[in-house]
Amino acid sequence: MRDIDAIEVTKTITRLFLEANYYLTDDVLSALKKAKDTEKSAVGKEVLTKIIKNADIAANEQMALCQDCGTAVVFLELGQEVHIIGGDLFTAINEGVRQAYQEGYLRKSIVNKPFSNRVNTGDNTPAIIYTDIVPGDKLKITVMPKGAGAENMSRLIMLIPSTGRQGIIDNVLTAVKEAGSNPCPPVIVGVGIGGTAEKTMMLAKKALLRKVGEHNSDAETAELETELLQKINALCIGPMGYGGSTTALAVNIEVFPTHIASMPLAINITCHSSRHKAAII
Repeated sequence: MRDIDAIEVTKTITRLFLEANYYLTDDVLSALKKAKDTEKSAVGKEVLTKIIKNADIAANEQMALCQDCGTAVVFLELGQEVHIIGGDLFTAINEGVRQAYQEGYLRKSIVNKPFSNRVNTGDNTPAIIYTDIVPGDKLKITVMPKGAGAENMSRLIMLIPSTGRQGIIDNVLTAVKEAGSNPCPPVIVGVGIGGTAEKTMMLAKKALLRKVGEHNSDAETAELETELLQKINALCIGPMGYGGSTTALAVNIEVFPTHIASMPLAINITCHSSRHKAAII
């Protein structure tokens, strides 16, 4: 067994949430710059220019990329030979979130009693935490500050098998079209296919963590990603909804086996401030 101190977890969580809110990943920045060069709309090109400038200001001034600093979503890959000492793992994570959002002047957006008085928790906790137990003696932590404008556009559709590939295409296009400017395009579209209702939603969210430009390793799935991206951009919603040829930077699909009588489909969209950071302890 390998011991990892809870304090180390807290420090890592704090650092990752600050970095995720201040810095876009290189793949997203490169995709935005490429989109600016290829965008056919003059207005769309200008919007992309401002988005890139905003990212530069955020990085240089250590300021949040977006005023919506998101729900604190945390993915853990916990090695089965790891032993957390000095405190509870989830408590350590929430303390890291608390420190990041207070020290970094990040907007706190989480409320208790969501269907009644909706009182702000004041520190953006509790985090949404997902844990996978994996081989080894390390702990991988991935954070995703997920803004509500994009998260509100999520969809779960329980399709029947006869709907087929075309049914998936039609439903994804409908979801993006109905979302319009709400998720602040250009977006990244995460798609989950298969599993069960909750599994496919997780597939769609985790798909957003894949680098822009990296396709699914399965050739058939990669082909579907390419086709969907082309069809989404043909909708001409454009950057921030002002029209243009860049509505999405990527479509990332994850697939899981499912029941013979079912074909769950999930869609999870993230905005152009596609924020996530990871570290291994």
